Amino acid sequence: MDMMSIETEIWGQGYKTVAFVDEVGRGCLFGDVVAAAIVLPIGLKIDGVNDSKKLSAKKRESLFVIIKDRSIAIGIGIVSAEEIDRINIRNASKLAMKKAVEKLTSSNGEKVIADFIMIDAENIEIDLPQKAIIKGDSLSHGIAAASIIAKVTRDKMCLEWAKDYPAYGLEKHKGYATKMHKEALLEYGASNLHRRSFLKKILKVNQGSRD
Repeated sequence: MDMMSIETEIWGQGYKTVAFVDEVGRGCLFGDVVAAAIVLPIGLKIDGVNDSKKLSAKKRESLFVIIKDRSIAIGIGIVSAEEIDRINIRNASKLAMKKAVEKLTSSNGEKVIADFIMIDAENIEIDLPQKAIIKGDSLSHGIAAASIIAKVTRDKMCLEWAKDYPAYGLEKHKGYATKMHKEALLEYGASNLHRRSFLKKILKVNQGSRD
């Protein structure tokens, strides 16, 4: 399937400021969930753009620079681990995506308002026409580009978190439930940035108190 076909159809309906939205970090045990919204010029296709999970870190980082340079606007939405525990990860992911759309800003700092939203798998509570696309990061060029922005942004956050929480190896697994991460949790317990609601099968945690 042509990764431009869905957005080409939307553009063909007269929408000119289409925001493409995706999130990353939904399955992590540690840290924020991060969403990106981007507005691309009509018809723009950037070579190499694909679902961020299918790309190497080096390829993602090089595409991140190109996408950022060629986008009309970018917005980043972040929801904390504490909020994830409070409202659950699905609602937190949708909130992060809503925040990303609301924060769309051009390179010169001007606020940009989308007239249509294309989202990976979800609908968000915002008064704009939108289309949820299952596996959107594999089917839509724009959503795939948003996934790259979100992934690289969160990976950079993980490198910063790793400096404050060196015991967990965040620079390697980015907060996901790897063997290394689980073993560190068993040895050191949960930090104040771990998602307590995700740790029930690994640790006996009290969700009501955070370190």
